[in-house]
Amino acid sequence: MRNILLVATLAVATQAIEITSPVEFQVVQRADHNRADIKITGKATGNIEARVVSRSGTVLPGLDWKPLGPARSGAFSGSIAQVPIGGPYTLEVRAAGQTASVKNILVGDLWILAGQSNMEGVGNLTDTMPPHEMIHSFDQSDVWQVATEPLHSLPDSADPVHWRKNQEGKLERLIGDAKATYMQTRKKGAGLGLPFAVELFQRTNVPIGLIPCAHGGTSMAQWNPELKSKGGDSLYGSTIRRFDAIGGKVAGILWYQGESDASPVPLGVFADKFEKLIAAFRADFKQPNLPFYYVQIGRHVAANNFVEWNKIQELQRNAEAIPNTGMIASINSTLDDGIHVGTADQKKLGRNFAMMACHDLFPGVGACRDYQRGPRPSAITTVGEGPKFAVRVKFNSVNDKLRADGRISGFTILNKDSQPVMAIYKAVVDPQDPTAVLLYISGKLPEGAQLMYGYTRDPICNLEDALGMAVPVFGPLPI
Repeated sequence: MRNILLVATLAVATQAIEITSPVEFQVVQRADHNRADIKITGKATGNIEARVVSRSGTVLPGLDWKPLGPARSGAFSGSIAQVPIGGPYTLEVRAAGQTASVKNILVGDLWILAGQSNMEGVGNLTDTMPPHEMIHSFDQSDVWQVATEPLHSLPDSADPVHWRKNQEGKLERLIGDAKATYMQTRKKGAGLGLPFAVELFQRTNVPIGLIPCAHGGTSMAQWNPELKSKGGDSLYGSTIRRFDAIGGKVAGILWYQGESDASPVPLGVFADKFEKLIAAFRADFKQPNLPFYYVQIGRHVAANNFVEWNKIQELQRNAEAIPNTGMIASINSTLDDGIHVGTADQKKLGRNFAMMACHDLFPGVGACRDYQRGPRPSAITTVGEGPKFAVRVKFNSVNDKLRADGRISGFTILNKDSQPVMAIYKAVVDPQDPTAVLLYISGKLPEGAQLMYGYTRDPICNLEDALGMAVPVFGPLPI
């Protein structure tokens, strides 16, 4: 009997350590002081210690073996504090003569990607942004990995809200061979998330973790925060669950949605729902100043009624009045099909998002110089007489100067009934002020004249500033 007890005691004493958190490729959100406390959980016996090792194999200064306390009932938990931005790090844990480790941990910033298809990414999977070792992703199956296009994969999501219906009409998660075939045969899936992260890292040297949560074709009603209690059976609930799973704090949200609300009924409540969504994220994340950056919807080649489409764009432009938000224009983006931004311009949108985040969140970093958010109309007046009579459009937030590839296009004069009037015969950047445009008018302006940029669903718009920030769709605004 004594021999049996001795063998049992030795087996417990030499029990292998299992680290359950963090996991390989995980990104831990830094705190305001540019360091993070890494929470550690696992299974072991005895007194637990942990340390952090750099990629070169050296122990980080001040982070050699630190006590986490004794394991209780075969489990342990604790944290190692003040881990600096960077990585990839290896976390080592030891107890009772046993050692375990987790590799490729980063400390940096976490960004949620949410909205509908243009955030999910439907660009052609050709010439995509290559992976970067300092950019990881918590994929939709809840696995941390090096971020690789396509970031979104709805059919194998951990949450049923993203699943597709099978032949019986029931929601079903793709697994095994079906999942492998789906991934191998995908032709679409490039988005703006990875280009954003790579660009921002190159400017700031802060690693990034991306949390893909978007779902193509979804409306503001489907993103209703009041559905949070449904958890993974709702879009908002799924996003909150994943937020909790990655540690309960992020650097910000990137949002691209609105196409599904461009019809009469949802249009009427769009602005209210959008503002409430932002407020809900900030309340549930307990981050009242959470940065929320979004894309103004761009082009759509369908010939259906465009009035609501333009109104959604104007509501989005006006939503920049919400504190700690920012909008990127996409009206000049090329498409890879009838409505989805192409891979090349998804990279451009991602870069523009990175410049905005760089300016707002890294004011002390040299590579984040005083970027402007991109041209915004600030005043519309008339100047000159006769053949020199023009409408002058002044813009603020311009990076250096305005420019266009070829003849400036995209402006439309509307009458008091919001009907287009053929009046502009020439458009040029004001030679006296490169942040303004002169629209030369043939004859007289109609009574109650208004100006719009980006009229209809598929306009030709090519005006941007020196850094490639596009002029957004705006108007109608009175002249």
